[in-house]
Amino acid sequence: MRMHLALRRHVVPLLLAIGLVLTASTTAHPATPRPVPLRVATYNIHAGAGEDEVFDLPRQVTALRSLDADVIGLQEVDVHWGDRSQWRDLARELARRLGMHVAFGPIYSLDPDPAASRPTPPRREFGVAVLSRHPVLRTRNHEITRLSTQGDTPLPEPGPGFLQATLSVRGVPVDVYATHLDYRPDPAVRAAQVADMLRVMDRPCPGRCPAHLLLGDFNARPDAPELAPLWRTLRDADPGAPTFPASAPDRRIDYVAVGAGLEIRSARVAPTGTASDHLPLVADLRLARR
Repeated sequence: MRMHLALRRHVVPLLLAIGLVLTASTTAHPATPRPVPLRVATYNIHAGAGEDEVFDLPRQVTALRSLDADVIGLQEVDVHWGDRSQWRDLARELARRLGMHVAFGPIYSLDPDPAASRPTPPRREFGVAVLSRHPVLRTRNHEITRLSTQGDTPLPEPGPGFLQATLSVRGVPVDVYATHLDYRPDPAVRAAQVADMLRVMDRPCPGRCPAHLLLGDFNARPDAPELAPLWRTLRDADPGAPTFPASAPDRRIDYVAVGAGLEIRSARVAPTGTASDHLPLVADLRLARR
């Protein structure tokens, strides 16, 4: 009995001391959550047509599925636009076939075709979209400078089509921006668009801002002067290969641009043939859990 009491007097304090040391160590050096792998892509789908100008949505579904991407930014997306895409809603149809969530941001939203046979035809829309395996928490379609292709005498003016989709990536919010910049040789409109996009992305937010990334067809090479302001705050996931035109690519005009909270692991141009007139760009990222 005395031996048991003696052991208890020595062992119990020792166990308490060990517990205090372990608790202090855990408090001083908390476990750092592992970053989340995230594969993203950008793809100009050419309104569902290949480089051969043949509308073939199954061909594009195959190309998109081959990317195995968690998030895809799409450009030139028709939604009940016209005969060229069989009046279909490409954004929702692609999302359904791929089993992904979707956000769509129209650049143009026009009155229905007066010759439409349906009693209440939908609006004719064309724009950008985000497909995501992760839930879409909210969306916003921001205005940036546009030089419309739909008017007779267009002038640069604010117009929609800069899509912001906030995703929940394993509980971490991520702002994904999808864009399609002006295609004309004069860089003035693109320069204005870059300034507009930066103003949107740099807006203050309550608390800690989500990680963000920009996906799109910029219609300019990486060293174009009008893109230079982007590279002061974003990092270019450079695949080291061109993306356009698909059959014989000689320039890169498609981009994954990454902000704080995301690490670039690798980037590549995907060999999807001529399912579109562009090739997709795919980047493997890591998202910090904050």
